[in-house]
Amino acid sequence: MESGAAGAVPGRFPFPYTPYRIQEQFMEALYGALEAGRVGIFESPTGTGKSLSLICGALSWLRDWEEKRRQEEAQLLALGAGGQDGLTPQQARPDTAGQPDWVTAFVQKKEERDMVNRLKEEQIRRKKREDRLEKIQRNVQLKYAAKRKRCEEDEAKRLLQLSKEALSQGAGEGALDLPDHNEDELILAEYESDDEKKVVAGLEEDDDLEEEHVTKIYYCSRTHSQLSQFVHEVQKSPFGKNIRLVSLGSRQNLCVNEEVRRLGTLQLINDRCMEMQKNKHEKKSNEENEGKKRRVSHTICPFYSFEQMQFLRDEVLVEVKDIEQLVSLGRETKACPYYGSRFAIPAAQLVVLPYQMLLHEPTRNAAGIKLKDQVVIIDEAHNLTDTITCIHSAEVSGSQLCCAHSQLSQYMERYRKHLKAKNLMYIKQILYLLEQFVAMLGGNVNQNPGCQAVSQTGTVLKSINDFLFQSQIDNINLFKIQRYCEKSLISRKLLGFVERYGGPASAVKTSKENQKLAGLQDFLLTLQQGSDKEAGTPQSPPVEGEHDQLRTSSPLMQIEGFLSALTNANQDGRIILNRQGTVGQSSLKFLLLNPAVHFAKVVEECRAVIIAGGTMQPVADFREQLLYRAGVDPARIVEFSCGHVIPPENILPIILCSGPSNQQLEFTYETRDLPQMIFQEPKKANQVEQVLVEYAKCIKRCSQTGGQMTGALLLSVVGGKMSEGINFSDDLGRCVIMVGMPYPNIRSPELQEKMTWLDKTMPRAAGQAPSRVLIENLCMKAVNQSIGRAIRHQKDFASILLLDHRYTRPAIFNKLPQWIRERTQVKPAFGSAFAELRKFHRGKLDAL
Repeated sequence: MESGAAGAVPGRFPFPYTPYRIQEQFMEALYGALEAGRVGIFESPTGTGKSLSLICGALSWLRDWEEKRRQEEAQLLALGAGGQDGLTPQQARPDTAGQPDWVTAFVQKKEERDMVNRLKEEQIRRKKREDRLEKIQRNVQLKYAAKRKRCEEDEAKRLLQLSKEALSQGAGEGALDLPDHNEDELILAEYESDDEKKVVAGLEEDDDLEEEHVTKIYYCSRTHSQLSQFVHEVQKSPFGKNIRLVSLGSRQNLCVNEEVRRLGTLQLINDRCMEMQKNKHEKKSNEENEGKKRRVSHTICPFYSFEQMQFLRDEVLVEVKDIEQLVSLGRETKACPYYGSRFAIPAAQLVVLPYQMLLHEPTRNAAGIKLKDQVVIIDEAHNLTDTITCIHSAEVSGSQLCCAHSQLSQYMERYRKHLKAKNLMYIKQILYLLEQFVAMLGGNVNQNPGCQAVSQTGTVLKSINDFLFQSQIDNINLFKIQRYCEKSLISRKLLGFVERYGGPASAVKTSKENQKLAGLQDFLLTLQQGSDKEAGTPQSPPVEGEHDQLRTSSPLMQIEGFLSALTNANQDGRIILNRQGTVGQSSLKFLLLNPAVHFAKVVEECRAVIIAGGTMQPVADFREQLLYRAGVDPARIVEFSCGHVIPPENILPIILCSGPSNQQLEFTYETRDLPQMIFQEPKKANQVEQVLVEYAKCIKRCSQTGGQMTGALLLSVVGGKMSEGINFSDDLGRCVIMVGMPYPNIRSPELQEKMTWLDKTMPRAAGQAPSRVLIENLCMKAVNQSIGRAIRHQKDFASILLLDHRYTRPAIFNKLPQWIRERTQVKPAFGSAFAELRKFHRGKLDAL
């Protein structure tokens, strides 16, 4: 989006250029919703400057809120010492009804003094922070001094490492006879208490950074690129120079330790990082054991430097940075961007983060995010309900269950003598759970899952309680199992064990004990060959790549997610037993039916929540399935929808009811398998890019003088890789044709269960069953996302063809976006529609 010359909306909204009228209306409505503490559903079509409207509207409110707070504090501090004249009744009169007058007076005085003291402390902390940041911002020499110190420390570490290597080389062959003490890292530490206080790794030594969380705005979106684009818009806005913004991300995006980044998958990176933090705090005890010929673990992250992360925190708060800039700063300062950015959260005014980090409570807590009395803006929220459902659902296959059981059994057998009783107890409980899960799929955990045929195939749905009882695990406390897995890092230990003994390149030094491990390697190889055989691929000798793939997917990590899902309330989810062919191909899946239970805390704690998107229609899903069920008072909900900035003559939406032969157009489920109805699209993301490049080349050749090409046609699947998130602006998208209506597969067991649950728990709306409303809404959300691909800016133009007579039905028609609905023409016959299209595009061509 172009920034243009700096200007301001008449009134209170600074803006980088003269805004559209709908942007002014958007900002006014947003400001009002934040001020009144509402839950807002905001719709602003793509191309109308939604991001800048969100930024300038929300940050204008925050600016005014902070100024009002400062004035109130100054008034209280000025009047507090002189008595209660300036205090409000709520501030000056605590509840002392029925008490003697002298008690009431004493309590009032004490409350007043406490309030004044609290305000003074907050002011001191705020002043200290502002002075520190201002010093960093102005004193460039401070940065160079810190950088020089880092270089000196790096050089000292390098010389120390060279000295250690020289000493180890001088130790001679005697060192080869020492036992391999690296296995110490694989053995579980003593598990002391189930009720031990949870501590976020890396925060325990950070006492100086404990400061109050200022009033802030949490902005989240779906993808990394969308968040980066939003940060760039903030940088260009009038607030870009003064706002304290921090970008949060996953370790996969923020880690600067190349050894850890090479692990690839998010779960492996998370576990390795957490283990490194644990090793750092155990370093002292390990060093004390050096005299006992124990080798100290070297898996301590060099970027986890408290002093450098403080420096990175302040740099982040001084100047707005996106994820890429944050990573570059982390490499330059030798500081961890992942933890350093978290340290900046309390003082930040705007926190930018992905959906999962805000909507998943354990992740939210681990990041140090506090929502109490804060503002949350969820952008690109058209699939918010589905997103919450997916985040809290989990699936494990029979192969993963059997593989985890084999790995864990071998691990317990090898280290039985070194494990404490409580560790053994929990490992045995986990093994029992795995046995019962496989039994529920009709298999035996001690046999190859790829060779066990399932006698009764099909899909069965069970309530959580029924599943727990029938699998005979209802007597096991799954909350304790979940807590043990989190704190003991057992999946990480197990993965290290498999890395050591699961591959052909690993040499095992001792004989008798390690002979017992030979079965593990054979079993894992059999699993790999079995899955290849099932997939129809020829079997071949194992290569290193196969073992790398096997090593980077720890099955126990996946199973931990499923165990966590089983702790949901019985009425809020279902367990799907999918028995297919063999036990290895079968799976257990937790399906979340009520996403509102995980959204309730967000709307309860926050001052205001804004759910925004380019296409939010139909909004009934958000109101009824998410907000009402999360306990939001209907009076607290506000809706805002604006039109598009394009002139009416730049869009031609047509509903076409019949084809050239007057055959009524109705693309239904019954006709979907006909060969002429099937399309195909690339399976891989890089293939999508290639297709788009070729498509763009064709269009470019069309515009060349004397070219023989007259256009290009791009076919894609609704809900696929090209139906949302890709901009087809200008000549890339002059006509969008929606063939039929993309209703979901109502034969899906998951969807059928959801429909049944809605019909049981929600009232009928306008005579329609909730299940019917659901499938219509799912259909129209997909339609609205797809047809919005073409119009991307004010001067863009396009036609939209909806090929199915069912679009004329009022219940369907009214779920189109307002800016499209009010300009739509219904054409019963093909001829009149074709003539209208020809006239529209001929006129636009002549105008160009």
